[in-house]
Amino acid sequence: MQHLNGKIAWVTGAGSGIGKAAAIALAREGATVVLTGRRKQPLEDVARSVKADGGSAFVQTGDLTRAATASRVAKAIHARLGRIDILVNNAGVNILKRNWRQLDAAGASEVLEGNLSSAFYCVLAVLPIMRSQGEGLLIHTASWAGRFVGPMAGPAYVAAKHGVVAMSHSINCEECVNGIRSSVVCPGEVATPILEQRPVPVSQEDRARMLQAEDVGDLIRYIALLPAHVCLNEVLVTPTWNRGYVAALRQPQVKIGSRP
Repeated sequence: MQHLNGKIAWVTGAGSGIGKAAAIALAREGATVVLTGRRKQPLEDVARSVKADGGSAFVQTGDLTRAATASRVAKAIHARLGRIDILVNNAGVNILKRNWRQLDAAGASEVLEGNLSSAFYCVLAVLPIMRSQGEGLLIHTASWAGRFVGPMAGPAYVAAKHGVVAMSHSINCEECVNGIRSSVVCPGEVATPILEQRPVPVSQEDRARMLQAEDVGDLIRYIALLPAHVCLNEVLVTPTWNRGYVAALRQPQVKIGSRP
């Protein structure tokens, strides 16, 4: 049984990774998925996969770091399909030169705009539509870095993802009276193409132990299937083999009362 029949889901960053997995998972539940990203070819590939599986998908390309583009895409979806029930706010980016010693203004702007500004603009674009419907669900992909400050992801990414978490909770503070729910997913390490932007290459062995894009896509599907009176405000999900924990366990242990 397809539980999302008749629902329209707008998925950003849908050409690969978590966005692709979420789009496929939602389409299998009967949702019509609208796929957005900067590059048309990967989106069309995902749309073909959805349609080959019996689902319905449309492509709307756009650079969502531009507020006008986010507004244009949302209006185009609404004009064509009549509503937007679900926004999967997944577009994101990171860079190689990410720590304070390497980061420059252009790099910081790229990360902040790609992870936080774009998410904000999509929210601003869909909220009026969802208010008019009297319901709507927003699901945002943040990160472990959106909850815990550390050096690996870089300060711009950490700041942006903390902003996404705060944004999601602020939506619930104001929009719950309009039947609108906002959920933020904070995954630990996920084996997606963004790993190619890591300063230190990640081994295939470590990638196999990480969360897979399909794991997070299935979590997004689960959130979308919850009844309208249930809001799953925030989810923190990690691989069982958490490399941060493993690294800490491998550090020399200092006994209490002894000198380091």
